[in-house]
Amino acid sequence: MIGAIEAGGTKFVLAVSDENLEQLEKISIPTTAPDETLGKVFAFFDKYELKAMGVGSFGPIDVNEASETYGYITSTPKAGWQNIDFLGQLKDRYKIPVAWTTDVNAAAYGELKKGAAFEKNSCLYLTVGTGIGGGAVINGSPLEGYGHPEMGHILVKPHPKETFKGVCPYHDSCLEGLASGPAIEKRYNKKAEALADNDEVWEMEAYYLAQALMTYTLTLSPERIILGGGVMHQKQLFPLIRDKFSELLNDYVKTPPLKDYIVPPELADNAGIVGSLLLAKDQS
Repeated sequence: MIGAIEAGGTKFVLAVSDENLEQLEKISIPTTAPDETLGKVFAFFDKYELKAMGVGSFGPIDVNEASETYGYITSTPKAGWQNIDFLGQLKDRYKIPVAWTTDVNAAAYGELKKGAAFEKNSCLYLTVGTGIGGGAVINGSPLEGYGHPEMGHILVKPHPKETFKGVCPYHDSCLEGLASGPAIEKRYNKKAEALADNDEVWEMEAYYLAQALMTYTLTLSPERIILGGGVMHQKQLFPLIRDKFSELLNDYVKTPPLKDYIVPPELADNAGIVGSLLLAKDQS
């Protein structure tokens, strides 16, 4: 059997499957203090004999195997979780191979193997919600280097009508600062779902997301871009983003037809846990 953890700032999803990825048990637990949360993680997995595990974690995390803090959750804003040796505690407990990456890299891998990018060699997964995070799979492997991608923090050009500073405490006018769910709420003093019929809101949102997708296209050239997260439940965004993307790119490079290139996820909220199970299977 193999295990998987999708570790989020709000909740942890834990799953065990057989070698065919048939899930035998899956639970969700709230993300509280590290000791309490990991105690529940251990209680769940201690019932099983696992061959391998895959973890997709909120971050930032250290993915550099040459680093002294490899496997740590590092400078996260999640209270109490800074500098926690998450991977080390799992390996000490279970003595098995553990695949370790970001939650969005795991989601991208799940969508590549079982979802919206099935039979592709590369894809990019961007989640637009409480924050904005992106993961990529290039030539079949999650993208990592000295660190991992932080796609939500690229700088974007403010909309001509923009008067809002942004919510990111580090960068102000980065993508997350201007286009995340909290940015929309703070700009308009309403929840995003209460603004569904306000065309100006979504035209501005599409303007920012299209800029980001153009940057990702020019740097990574993925075969498919998948947009998930709570903000993307506003389905009217997809045609707006495609139109603005086309305008910004201006035929400079070729892409697949945009209705096939910029798409919603097929695995919905299961992409991260499916991807983590797949990464575990690769280790076993």
